[in-house]
Amino acid sequence: MKYMTLVVLVSLVACSGKKEEAVVESSSDSDEWPMMDEFHMVMAESFHPYKDSANIAPAVSLASEMAALADKWSTSELPGKVNNDEVKAHLALLKTETAAFVVTSQSGDEQQIGQALTNLHDLFHKLQEAWYGAHGHQH
Repeated sequence: MKYMTLVVLVSLVACSGKKEEAVVESSSDSDEWPMMDEFHMVMAESFHPYKDSANIAPAVSLASEMAALADKWSTSELPGKVNNDEVKAHLALLKTETAAFVVTSQSGDEQQIGQALTNLHDLFHKLQEAWYGAHGHQH
C-alpha cells in the first residue's frame, strides 16, 4: 500500500510540473492573438444567431461589449506578423464601426442592424485573414 501511495504521489508531482511547463510555453508562444480570440467570441455570439435565423437580439444586447472590445483591441500590442499599417487601419475602422453599431443597434430597424452586423463581421474576417492567411481559417 505504501508503494502504491508513493507511485501516485510521484505521478502527481511529475504531472504537475509538466502542466506548468506547458503553460509557460504557451504564454510565450508567438502564434497567439488573444484579443482577436476575445473579440471573435462576442462576434460569433452576435452574428451566428442573425445568420442562422435572422435573430438580431444577441447582437443588440452585445453591441456595447463588442464596441468596448474593439476599442481595447485597437490599442493593444500587435503580434509581429500582423503589426503593419493594413491591420492597424482595419482595427481602427473596427473600433469606429462597432461604436456606430451601438447606435444602430438601438434604432429598432432590423434590416439596418443586420446589414451593419454583416459589415462588422466582414471586417472582422479581414483581420482573421491577416492572421491565418487568406485560406487558413474557416468560420
